[in-house]
Parts: sequence; structure tokens; C-alpha cells
Amino acid sequence: MTNSFIHSFQSEWLKKKRSLSSWLVIVGAFFTPAIIIIARLIHHEQLAALYAKDNFWDQLWKSSWESMAIFLLPIGVVLATSLITQLEYKNNTWKQLHTLPLNYSTIFFSKLLLIIVMVLQFFILFNIGIYLSALIPYLLISGVPYPKAPIPFAAILKEDAYYFIDCLPIVALQYLISLRFKNFLVPVGIGFGLWIAALGALSWKFGYLIPYTYCLLNYLKNQTGGRAATPGINIHLLAAFYFTAISIVSYIMYLTKKEKG
Repeated sequence: MTNSFIHSFQSEWLKKKRSLSSWLVIVGAFFTPAIIIIARLIHHEQLAALYAKDNFWDQLWKSSWESMAIFLLPIGVVLATSLITQLEYKNNTWKQLHTLPLNYSTIFFSKLLLIIVMVLQFFILFNIGIYLSALIPYLLISGVPYPKAPIPFAAILKEDAYYFIDCLPIVALQYLISLRFKNFLVPVGIGFGLWIAALGALSWKFGYLIPYTYCLLNYLKNQTGGRAATPGINIHLLAAFYFTAISIVSYIMYLTKKEKG
């Protein structure tokens, strides 16, 4: 069972490398840091004072995560999950896959694990991009000091873990939808619609019931101005519950689906 799962995962990884999902992870991870680098090189006269601040890394991290938490991460997960799941439909290879000496559980969970590993890859590359967005202006612009403030590794890892957990319900639900519909536009359209609904529900006190809100709520949790209602529960635990529950439902639906591809 273990060897067959490893081989199945390796096969899924090779198929992923020939799809747009690999580029989606790389481009999505470095998009915001690249914009920050360009903006700082253009307005380089302000960098010396900026890099001397005690909260330099906190400001950089928060500014980097604004567009990521609100737009790029949820939309990227929607697209990547749909692309990976739809590979078999696109190549008309579901029936061929099901003739292999692999049980349905191995097929289902190897694909799901691949998507989760891609999300982890995205987080790693994004954090590398954040660091580069601080390092490159320092190397290219004379007179800009290296940030004197220490990098708050513990806080960054903690928040990264929260964002990772918060996006897992999107993975699970998009995976479920993508397994049910052959047309790539259906899961993407539903994902976009739920993301828009999440934006509209931010000020609603029960907005946390929509699993696509968690990344947004996590970013806005310490901000004032009423942009988002403060949930009365732990959204990270709720996100983990949603992911588990939706994955179980998706697994059962996959096993009981009469025509698998």
C-alpha cells in the first residue's frame, strides 16, 4: 500500500510538471514580491529611512500579504486545484488510470496530497520572494542599509501556518467540485463565485460560515475600521474541520460515483 501510494504520488507529480499549475505556483508566489521590488527601486529615495525602521520586517510582511490573502492565494488555490484535478479529463485518461493496479483510495489521496504539497511549495517560494524583495533593493541601491531589525521567524512561521490551514477548505471544496464536473470552467466559476461571496460576507457576523473567508479574516483580524466582522470562534480550527469534513464527503462521493471519468 505504501509503495503503491508513493509511486502514484510520483506519477501525479510528473503529470503536474507538464501542466500550467507548476508555472501558476511560481508566478503567483513571486508576483507580489516582484511588484514590491519594482516599486522600491522606483522610489529608492525613501529606502534608507524605511530600512532603518525597527518594524521593517513586520511592515514588509503585512504589505506583501495584503494582495496575497485577499486575492492571489484563494484564486490561485482555485485555479491550481482545478487544473490538477482536470488533467485526467483534459487528456481523457480517467479510464486508463482506473485500469492500473491502484485502488481508488490511493488515486484520490495521492492527487489531494499533490495539491497540498503544491500549496506548501507556494508558501515556501512566497517567503523567499518576501526576503528577496528586501535584499535586492539593498544590493542595488547605494546608501541603503541592511535592515537592522531581526527577522521575526517565529511570528512569520506561525502566521504562515494559519494561512496554510485557512486555505485548506478551498482546496477540499475545489477538489470535490473538480472531481464531479468534466468542464474546467465549472469548478473555476464556482470558486470565483464563492470568493466574491466571501468578500461580500466579511462584514456579516456569520461570514465565517463561508470557508473562503478565512484567509481574508486572518489578514484583517487586527485592523480597525470595520472592514471585517470579528468572528467569535477560532477560524483556524473551523478551517481544519471544514477541510476534514469536505474531504471525507468528497472521498465518499468519489468511491460511489458510477462513472469515474
